[in-house]
Amino acid sequence: MSEWALGGIKSLLVILMVLQLSAFLLWIERKGSALIQNRIGANRARFVGVLPFNLGFLNTLVADPLKMFTKEDFVPAGADKLLHYLAPFLALFPALITFAAIPFGNVIEINGVPVELRAVSIDVGVLYIIAMTSMGVYGVVLAGWASNNRWALLGSIRGSAQMISYEVALGLALVCVILTYGTLDLQEMVRQQGGTILGFLPAWGVFYQPVAFVVILVAGIAESKRVPFDIPEAESELIAGYFTEYSGGKQATFMLADFAEIVVVSGLVTTLFFGGWQVPYLGAEGWQLPGLELYPLSALTVALLQMAAFAVKVLFFCWLQILVRWTVPRLRYDQLMNLGWKGMLPVALANVAITASVIVAWGAAS
Repeated sequence: MSEWALGGIKSLLVILMVLQLSAFLLWIERKGSALIQNRIGANRARFVGVLPFNLGFLNTLVADPLKMFTKEDFVPAGADKLLHYLAPFLALFPALITFAAIPFGNVIEINGVPVELRAVSIDVGVLYIIAMTSMGVYGVVLAGWASNNRWALLGSIRGSAQMISYEVALGLALVCVILTYGTLDLQEMVRQQGGTILGFLPAWGVFYQPVAFVVILVAGIAESKRVPFDIPEAESELIAGYFTEYSGGKQATFMLADFAEIVVVSGLVTTLFFGGWQVPYLGAEGWQLPGLELYPLSALTVALLQMAAFAVKVLFFCWLQILVRWTVPRLRYDQLMNLGWKGMLPVALANVAITASVIVAWGAAS
């Protein structure tokens, strides 16, 4: 199999994985919010006369998408039709291609050929992540401007200001991560988290950079524009925000983009701070618990366990973001900006200074 064909297959698998998980998260959010609010939630599927039983998740994963993508696509009078069509895809596309640089497993051999388990093998993965996430603002801005609606335009202005503001703190936190690992390659960062601290504690990045972890997680939630940072939408103030004038499949694309961003944030946090595909005490040859003998495992078993560990970690942080969305009230616009510029930015700057000082002092001592 050629390198181009292999890369295409891996890219397709990553895109399908993100899209399917994004759709599944919508059902998790509906059921999760129902449990938090002490109600049943989605428990019926709109397949009357088709299925002899009711499955609530089919309502979210099958019935609702079919309903939305078969609705009339309405474009308001005076709108820029080209940009109106283009904006939803500009919102979803960056989230999909951002995940391409995130490794979901180590290198495995298939018919003697080493295959790296990520869509794109890029040694400047952190710069790629920053570049791709910054493109998401174009979909928000164009959606509001092209709709010829002042409320949609106001929502897009809010969204662009919010995303640009929190990208500053996000970038500074990533600088701390780069200083800690000494590389821009996400795969290499994961490999460096495979050891232990004090002989028993996993050498995950969260133990080296807890402040950067909090900053990136909060900034990532703000970048996804969800509660408590859903200022661009704010239904009680701006109707539906920048996609007020969207319906049918284009509205579904915006909704899918929000959940795809949740997956990307979860994958990034998992990779940088929680070992990525690393499993504590699991090496290339098998389990090695402290003080005990090696329990050998095949290379395929090790690879499957590592991919499963990555999936579990990503699902946990997806669940955590959904939990935050339904438990924390929305911030006011001034509170959101104060948190970004007067709270997180100084903390991120201080963390960069402290991290650089520690690394220089450590190098001088050694």
